[in-house]
Amino acid sequence: MSVGIVEPVPDALQRLLRLAVLELVNGERRRQFPPMLHVGTPGGPTATFEPDGPLDQALRVDVVEALVRRAGCGPAPSLVWLSRPGPLDTQDLDLLWLAAAATAARELGVGLRMVVVDRRSWRDPRTGVGRQWRRLRRRS
Repeated sequence: MSVGIVEPVPDALQRLLRLAVLELVNGERRRQFPPMLHVGTPGGPTATFEPDGPLDQALRVDVVEALVRRAGCGPAPSLVWLSRPGPLDTQDLDLLWLAAAATAARELGVGLRMVVVDRRSWRDPRTGVGRQWRRLRRRS
C-alpha cells in the first residue's frame, strides 16, 4: 500500500510537501546534519526518528511502524519523509527507508507516500517526481 507520487501532483499534496521543505529550512540551522525520518503530516501531527548508527532492514520497518502509530496515522494515507543534506540524487539510504516504508505500509494496511527532502526540494525516490525551489519563503 506504499504509494508513489505521479504527475500531476494534487495541489493539496504539493502544499504538504512544500511545507515539509519549509519546516526543514526553518528548523535546521546546521549546514551538515544527520538524516532524520518523519512520519505524519507536515505542519500537523508527526513523529520523528534520528538514527544514531546503522540499522538492519527489520529494525527500519519496526521504526516506521512505530512512527506511524506514534503520529496517530489512521487509515488515510500518511506521508513519510527523509530529511537529509546534499543533492536529492537517489542514495542507498533513500532506498533502504523506501523499502522499510513499503513493508510497514503492507503490514499495517495503511497508505504511505515517501519522499526525500532537502533545503530546496522534495523528490519521490520511487517515481522521480519532485519539485525544486531556488529560494523558498513562507507564504503570507
